[in-house]
Amino acid sequence: MAQPRRVLFVSTSFPSSESDWKGLFIARMVEALAAREDVRLRAWMPPGPLPDAVDSAINDDDAQWLSSLMQAGGIAHLMRNRPLHGAAAVTGLLARLRRVYRDAVDAQLFHVNWLQNALPLPRNDRRPALVTALGTDIRLLQLPAMKALLRRSIRNRRTLLCPNADWMVPVLEQAFGDIARVQCVPFGIDAGWYGIERTQNSDGRHRWLCVTRLTRNKLGPLFQWGERFFADYPGRELHVFGPRQEAGIAIPAWVRFHGPATPEVLRRDWFPSATGLITLSQHAEGRPQVMLEAMAAGLPILASRLPAHEDLIEHARTGWLCDDPAGMAQGIEAIEDPMRNAEIGEHSRAWARDRIGTWADCADRYAALYDELLSP
Repeated sequence: MAQPRRVLFVSTSFPSSESDWKGLFIARMVEALAAREDVRLRAWMPPGPLPDAVDSAINDDDAQWLSSLMQAGGIAHLMRNRPLHGAAAVTGLLARLRRVYRDAVDAQLFHVNWLQNALPLPRNDRRPALVTALGTDIRLLQLPAMKALLRRSIRNRRTLLCPNADWMVPVLEQAFGDIARVQCVPFGIDAGWYGIERTQNSDGRHRWLCVTRLTRNKLGPLFQWGERFFADYPGRELHVFGPRQEAGIAIPAWVRFHGPATPEVLRRDWFPSATGLITLSQHAEGRPQVMLEAMAAGLPILASRLPAHEDLIEHARTGWLCDDPAGMAQGIEAIEDPMRNAEIGEHSRAWARDRIGTWADCADRYAALYDELLSP
């Protein structure tokens, strides 16, 4: 058997415990890669429960620094809400990553999560890199000099830029296609979501779920538009789950707010009996994981018309897209119809199974790209 590929895996997000929701998709990615015999990961990430097969590349000082960064909401959150602290965090991160890349003498390739973390890749080191991209990375490209700095970091090495949604591919190809290959690599979905048996509206109540970080952009016009559809309808409920990440957001009395919830709680207690998932986000989304999980569970989605949502949802077949309150009303009516609900749920689950699969399928995709990057 060939020797496993030695990969330095870098992420600035990782759950601190089994019940932590932050960076959970990174944990699932690491677990799936660690289960492979042809990959050996050495990981530089915030401290958390690593699989036994993964070696930690982080020292105590970096671990404490990254933990503090996670508790502060991450760099993107700091840049939005405390720009001076955010700028200091960026400087500190780049310095630490520069040292980590330089000292990773045993790694054959770098798996770097998010474009900003590729900035300090050493220009005199030609080892290849696989760099993932989310929706927030696309927004970062609009910052002055960001494209030029990234081009300088990747131009002398074999590089694969791997967004997790197709809509980002042309944007990245336009900026970097002459010096890097761009390929969409969807994340995976926990197998348990595919096994949910839905009993929608079994007690005559329509429970709509919104699972999101509570920021103005992530909520969008949900509370403004939703009041007319939920406030005076006793048989229809809006349940909101997620952490408060911006001050000054008032939650209306008619909204049932639960705070953060683990995927296990959502999967066990809420998704089986819910009518639908709703998101009117105006955020720079990539491919929201909770939407993938809803599709795998056969739970219809009512979503704002964003590139990220259009990338996932075929309107009126695997979900419903809306631009205004009238479109929201049409979506609610369609999804609350039992037959249409079941049809949309079946189509969305089939799409998720065929196009996304599980985290093991995601690891297969990454492993194949590692081989491509390391081929002569």
